[in-house]
Amino acid sequence: MPLDPAFAALADPTRRAILARLAQGEATVQELARPFPISQPAVSRHLKVLEDAGLIETRVDGTARPRRLKADAVEALWEWLGQYRALWEARYVRLDDVLADMDADTTDATATRPVSKT
Repeated sequence: MPLDPAFAALADPTRRAILARLAQGEATVQELARPFPISQPAVSRHLKVLEDAGLIETRVDGTARPRRLKADAVEALWEWLGQYRALWEARYVRLDDVLADMDADTTDATATRPVSKT
């Protein structure tokens, strides 16, 4: 799955909110449009971007066209992000170690400082 179109689609907060809603289950355009202060055609354009990016799909159910997440597309995003998550977690562990060493050095220096009698 090409990641660039997916991340470009996710750059918009309305589209991220639509994906969050679709994570709860499929929904029609009318259901997806309800919480937004934009027109139904505007929501349809957002859905088109998400579909072109491969993040959602449309199911035909008579005259209804409910949308749903494409699990494999979302999984591909998680896999890609997961490799960077592990990298950043390792960096945060190293940062915690450095800060703990700095704190220990500061505590040691304070404990060995002679008390002046003035």
